[in-house]
Amino acid sequence: MVTLLLFVAGLAALIVGAELLVRGASRLALSLGISPLVVGLTIVAIGTSSPEVAVSVGAALDGQTDIAVGNVVGSNIFNVLFILGVSALIVPLVVGSQIVHQEVPIMIGASLLLLMFGLDGVISRLDALLLLGVLVAYLAFLIVQSRRQHHAEQAAAAGLPAIDPGAQPSLPRQVLLIAAGLALLVLGSDWLVDASVTFARIIGVSDLVIGLTIVAAGTSMPEVATSIMAAVRKERDIAIGNVIGSNIFNILGCLGIAGLVSGAGLPLAPSVMNFDLWVMVAVAVACLPVFLSGRAIARWEGAMFLFYYAAYAAYLILAAQSHDALGEYSQVMLGFVVPITIVTLVVSIARPSRPAA
Repeated sequence: MVTLLLFVAGLAALIVGAELLVRGASRLALSLGISPLVVGLTIVAIGTSSPEVAVSVGAALDGQTDIAVGNVVGSNIFNVLFILGVSALIVPLVVGSQIVHQEVPIMIGASLLLLMFGLDGVISRLDALLLLGVLVAYLAFLIVQSRRQHHAEQAAAAGLPAIDPGAQPSLPRQVLLIAAGLALLVLGSDWLVDASVTFARIIGVSDLVIGLTIVAAGTSMPEVATSIMAAVRKERDIAIGNVIGSNIFNILGCLGIAGLVSGAGLPLAPSVMNFDLWVMVAVAVACLPVFLSGRAIARWEGAMFLFYYAAYAAYLILAAQSHDALGEYSQVMLGFVVPITIVTLVVSIARPSRPAA
C-alpha cells in the first residue's frame, strides 16, 4: 500500500511540475529573446535529465554498472519512441529546420560515438572525459549560436516600435516557476522509480532489464510529462527540443559523469553491445527520415513510434524469460515489420511536404 501511494504521489508531482516547467520555460524564452527550441535543448533538457544523472551516477558509485548504462540507453530509446510518439498523437509536431539539420545529426553522432567507445566492452574514464568535453563544446556552440540569432533579430527589428517592458513576463518569476517545476519533476520521478523497482524485484526481474525498462521509463517521466504538457499547450519546439536535447545530454553528460566517478569505468554487458546499443543508434537514425517527411511528425508516425517501443519492450520481456517464442518473434519483426516500415518511410519522404494539422 505504501509503495502504491508513493507511485500515485510521484505521478501527481510529475503533472504539476511539468505544467510549471513548460509555463516558465516558454515565458523565459520570451523574456530573454531566445527561441523556445534553445530553451528546450538546454534548460529544459538538462533539467529533465537530472533523474538520469542521479540514477546513473548513484548506480556507478554502488557498482551497479548495468543499471547505470541500461538507464541511459533505455531512456534514449524511450524518449524518441514513446515520448515523441505520444506527443505526436496529441498534436502533430512541426519540426524546425535547425532540429533536422543540426540537432538530430548531433544526436546521431553522439550515439555513434558511444557505440565506438563501447567496442572494447567498457566506457573508460578517458572515454567519459571525452564525452563530457563534447558536451561542453556543444553547449557553448548553442549559446553562441543563440546570441548571434538574437542580435540578428534585433538588427532586423531596428526602427520598429519598442515593446512595452511592462508587457514582458517577469524574469525572476519564470526562473522560480522553472525551479519549482524541476524540483517536483525530480521528486516525482524518484518516487515512481522507487515504487516500480520494488514491484519489479518482487517478481524477480534482473538489474539490466530493470535499468533498460522500468528505471529508464521512470527517470524519463520528467521528459514524458514536460513534452506532453508542451504538446497540449502547443509549445511544439519545447516538446521536440526537450527529447532531442535530453538524448544528447544523457549520452554525453550522464555517461560522462558516471564513467568518471566509477573506479574501473563502465563495463558494457554483451547484450547491451549486441542489441540495445544498436537499437538506440537505429532509433536516432530513424528520426531523420521521419522528420524529413514533411518536416512534421504526423499522428501515424507517432503511432508507429509507439508500436516499435511496445515491440522493443516485448522483446526484452521474452528475452529475460528465455521464452520459446523469442525466435519466431524476432523473425517476424526483422523479416516483415521492419522492411514494411522502411518502405513506408521512403514513400513518405518522396511525397511533397505537408503542413502539420
